[in-house]
Amino acid sequence: METNQGKFRKTLLATSISSCLLASAYVSAQEEPMIEEVVVTGIRASLTDAVDIKRNSTAVVDAVSAEDVGKFPDADLGESLARVPGVSVGRAFGQGASVSIRGAAPQLTLTQLNGQDVASTGWYDQVNIDRSFNYSLMPSEVISGMEVYKSTQANLNEGGIGGTVIVKTRKPLDMDANTTFLGVKGSVGTISDEVAPNVTGLYSWKNDSETFGILGSIVYSDNEYVRQGDETDLTWGASAVPSRFVQQRERTTSNIAVQFAPTDELQFGLNYMSLELVGDNTATSLYLFDNAPGSCTEYNASNVCVKRTIAEGEGIREFGQTWARQGTMDSDTFTLDGSYEGDNFRVSAVVGSTKAEGGTDLTTNFGYVPLDSDGNEFKYVGNVDATGDHIELSGPKSVITVADLVRGAATSAPASWAVGKGPNSDEEVYGQIDVEIDLDLGAINKFEFGVRTTDHDVEKSDFKSVLKATAVSVPTESLYSGSEDLGFTGAASFPVPDGDAMAAITRKNLDRWQEARSGYATINEQNDAIYGMFSFETEGVRGNFGLRYIHTDASSKFYAIDGTPLAEGDFAGNEYYSTTLSENTASYHDVLPSVNVSFDLSDQLVLRLAAGQAISRANYQDMFASSSQSGYSDTVQGNETLTTGSIGLLPVKSSQADLGLEYYYGDGNLFSATYFVKDLNNFVVSDIKQNQSIGLVSPDTGEDNWTVSDQVNAGGGTIDGIELQWNHAFDNGFGTNLNYTFTDAKAPSEVYADQQSIFTESSKHNANAVVYWENDVFSARAAYNWRSKYMIRDGAFYYGNRMHDAYGQLDLSFNWYATDIITLSFDASNVTEEDDLQYGVAPASSGLKPELLDTYPAWTFKGEATYTLGASVKF
Repeated sequence: METNQGKFRKTLLATSISSCLLASAYVSAQEEPMIEEVVVTGIRASLTDAVDIKRNSTAVVDAVSAEDVGKFPDADLGESLARVPGVSVGRAFGQGASVSIRGAAPQLTLTQLNGQDVASTGWYDQVNIDRSFNYSLMPSEVISGMEVYKSTQANLNEGGIGGTVIVKTRKPLDMDANTTFLGVKGSVGTISDEVAPNVTGLYSWKNDSETFGILGSIVYSDNEYVRQGDETDLTWGASAVPSRFVQQRERTTSNIAVQFAPTDELQFGLNYMSLELVGDNTATSLYLFDNAPGSCTEYNASNVCVKRTIAEGEGIREFGQTWARQGTMDSDTFTLDGSYEGDNFRVSAVVGSTKAEGGTDLTTNFGYVPLDSDGNEFKYVGNVDATGDHIELSGPKSVITVADLVRGAATSAPASWAVGKGPNSDEEVYGQIDVEIDLDLGAINKFEFGVRTTDHDVEKSDFKSVLKATAVSVPTESLYSGSEDLGFTGAASFPVPDGDAMAAITRKNLDRWQEARSGYATINEQNDAIYGMFSFETEGVRGNFGLRYIHTDASSKFYAIDGTPLAEGDFAGNEYYSTTLSENTASYHDVLPSVNVSFDLSDQLVLRLAAGQAISRANYQDMFASSSQSGYSDTVQGNETLTTGSIGLLPVKSSQADLGLEYYYGDGNLFSATYFVKDLNNFVVSDIKQNQSIGLVSPDTGEDNWTVSDQVNAGGGTIDGIELQWNHAFDNGFGTNLNYTFTDAKAPSEVYADQQSIFTESSKHNANAVVYWENDVFSARAAYNWRSKYMIRDGAFYYGNRMHDAYGQLDLSFNWYATDIITLSFDASNVTEEDDLQYGVAPASSGLKPELLDTYPAWTFKGEATYTLGASVKF
């Protein structure tokens, strides 16, 4: 039986579409109003600019504007987006890397640079390949502003069910000639012990006739990120794993923009953006193995031990290891555009390409059983309590030194099983033509139509190492030095690894790489779209309505399981995999309607209605047609599984509507309330079949009997909620920007391995409070962002599916405008050092790892505050 809430959603969708169409038919024509340009010079002016963008748009839009060159509200684009109503940010590895809009998963957010796609990959080898953009790639210094479209319209590129984020860079003809900006910053954290430099340079020039201009900018930063906490690995028998992850992040961003406007009607532009992040890192862990099975004193409802008491002589064996990874991701985007404006029409065209490469260049592992001065293994003695929000270790601190490692192993060589690499690439070539024609058809004053085509390629690879027959070892003390704390409470200390030295000795041991054919796959998508959209305006009513048609041809190449015997010297995991590539193909098409109407009820009051349909294509990880198997020849009978993707997966599709009321009073002052609803279908789920024959006989059973998991479309979900926003600037220099979003996002529980019926990274409550004060000499801002708990699902074997606890972050910023050209700044982020708490929530029936069940505190990381001093010169 349909619920009242379901009936209300459908009623709102129908009413919104009907109201919008009636409005467009009712109104009579008037000239399009001119929008006055806002010059942004301070915090208040920046917020005013954002409010004006919201008010003048016919769609549901929020914006973030830079106060000036180098004065973006936050040092991280993700953090700035987190201030926008309805937007929440996933702070993976210490940065705002993923963006969720109105409760939809980050993969349902479309991010574009100047209206076009940006290729993006990850630097980490345990994260699935998806369609989300990694915001840690792009520094804020090169950005002039961002617009977040929450409703759909025909001239927006498809892909953003949650919303579309358009990041805008600066253009030389929009700036004063010979604009020069130089900035330098230094940051230090409460956990990391290095001063992190950040240097920015920008120069923009145009000729006196303002027909030609060129802009160049470069941003360089080098910082150390440290993630310190307690992890668990109950599957491997480790009751607690004090750990420390250290990454040296070297980011270089360069941008060149050229504009040529030979006449007032004709204009050309060229933009090149290069983004590079070098993310070499080490992850050191001290495993406390449970060698005293009788030590458990309390179990939770999932029969997982949550309390242990380890007495003297029953100690938990300690094992230390370091994973060292060398990873780089880069993205290069080249765009050429042109436009011509006639008496009653405008034509624009753009062609370009974007390519990213990433993944992990090298992964290696070094492990040790440390011995004390008497030659005995280290053993933990004390209590292990996992009943709270983190694992509490009450025993004496485990202090491991370099000498202890040397006594366990005087020389070191990489673990042969762990050496590998996993490069990925993402590339798109695109072209687009748009035409606007002014009309005089009553209320309808403009018609827009356009065509867009893209050719998109994604490739993933997996390589295993073949090491030299005779291992090349080095003294263990050449790989470690000094000491660093491990664990959330500093329950252990361990020598500091030298990741570069570990990579060097690994490469000396490397004989050659072997491709793991199960890990190779490609995807090619040829996406075409055509749209038509009418705009209308009359006294008190304005808006647009239109259709967008999309067509996709997709293919995936992969190595199939066909019984090919293993060749001599080949990687053992390639047994029965073909040595030649197979290809699967698919195609689909769709029509996406949209309507946006704004009613100017008075000079101050605006009522908005929006309705439409949107799609987000399936994640690449689910579309790869390759098959990965596990359980083959692992000596455990009955756990043989095969997981296969499908190139034929249809996009997730949403029917959605918005109803909003906005009250504008004074310059930049706003109060608004918006209700939104989305009905989604075509979720991707795993279709699991038992006792299947795949042509591969497992040595463990001597049978071709497998559990097969295929990716299929099935089921749907719903999202609805309300956004509240209040901006107010007082006459004494003070001002506020407050917003709150409630989101109820429900997905089918069978979609996820954790069986939780909530969207990935969706928080039910999200709130922001910004208070500022400024005059001509000083400005100060305090910004607090809080979100309730949310699910993280990164697909990694180790971390998997877990709940992130509620998180609140307080940031402060101060500026002194010492002269007309010199500004000094001080910024503090996460000043309360909010901790990162993650725990399991899956039922025992899910079959997930023990630490992901029943609120077990799986991973806990210490919060870090960062303080930054900066100086800039602009003239």
